[in-house]
Amino acid sequence: MDFGQRKGDIALAAEADGNIVGAVWGRIMNDYGHIDDDTPSLAISLYKDYRGKGIGTALMRAIIAAYAEKGCKRLSLAVQKANYAVKMYEKVGFKTVFENDEEYIMTVNID
Repeated sequence: MDFGQRKGDIALAAEADGNIVGAVWGRIMNDYGHIDDDTPSLAISLYKDYRGKGIGTALMRAIIAAYAEKGCKRLSLAVQKANYAVKMYEKVGFKTVFENDEEYIMTVNID
């Protein structure tokens, strides 16, 4: 998949108890969260036992900061409306810019 080779590719991992317990990554691609060809779309995943402990929030803040260092102005993501992570995304600054029956498309502007 050549991840890391394209402009806009960033991935970060979280470690706990000596193991990788989660990751967040972004890429400019035509996926569900696609806004435009300059805005990376994010995805995040945590092992279930490590959810609700602030790890996802820390990962999201870290990747936002990493993109800010690269001069990125905005990030996007798509999330199912029923997903508990919606509140976490809002907590780190994402706002809904579009929705359909099942998903929110959210963006965050990076200062």
